[in-house]
Amino acid sequence: MNVEEEVERLKEEIKRLGKIQADGSYKVTFGVLFHDDKCANIFEALVGTLRAAKKRKVLTYDGELLLQGVHDNVEITLKPSPPAVAVATS
Repeated sequence: MNVEEEVERLKEEIKRLGKIQADGSYKVTFGVLFHDDKCANIFEALVGTLRAAKKRKVLTYDGELLLQGVHDNVEITLKPSPPAVAVATS
């Protein structure tokens, strides 16, 4: 799985585990992601995938490096998907 595929899978898992917000974003804590069995089986390097997604501006969280235990309560926010653009057909 390449980085882009991992980021897409991470988005799916955040939607599964997180709570949707009024603005369409999803929030989940690092601890919930880290301790989830499905995520543990999907992501060899969850922290690396989170950093890649943050770099691509797909999600936000405070800090640079998240560590299990120390940062379990850090909130990760998956930004809302941009609205689909309707294509006019004539």
